[in-house]
Amino acid sequence: MDIDYRLAFNMAPVGLVLSRNRTIVDCNQHVCEMFGATREQLIGQSFQILYPSADEYERIGARMLPILNAKGHYADDRIMKRLDGRLKGETFWCHVTGRALNRAAPHESGIWTFEDLSSRRPVKAELTAREREVAAHLLDGLTSKEIGRALVISHRTVEIYRARLMRKYKASTTADLVHKLMDG
Repeated sequence: MDIDYRLAFNMAPVGLVLSRNRTIVDCNQHVCEMFGATREQLIGQSFQILYPSADEYERIGARMLPILNAKGHYADDRIMKRLDGRLKGETFWCHVTGRALNRAAPHESGIWTFEDLSSRRPVKAELTAREREVAAHLLDGLTSKEIGRALVISHRTVEIYRARLMRKYKASTTADLVHKLMDG
């Protein structure tokens, strides 16, 4: 039996994107539905249009580069942004996994999966870009010192952002905060 790889790509139960230099070369229907855009609106665009801010796009790109270079793959949970339709501008938690096709030049070309986590982890509080980054690392179970190293900021600065998150989510402990982040 011949396998139609194009059909498999288009019908995959997760969002799939082929990229070149952080630009969308191709994507499947699931990505279009997730971000509220047509394939034509996405092809040829920078991934930046899927982020809440240009700053987050730059910081995440810089953070993933050494990991892609060392391991050839990268994964995290991050907040992304819907583009069009009735949910235009809505932010949502998304699990992103990627593989560099050339580890020596990780952004040169790759394949990425996107999984919408909004049904399990809605975004309810208005967060700054840095708060979103700290929240994502807290959900990965990192300590303030580990988050500080990952974000190249002091652990005391991380603790300030964690305290802000705790106020916004009305959490009494870090464990309570993580639970509330997961529940939205």
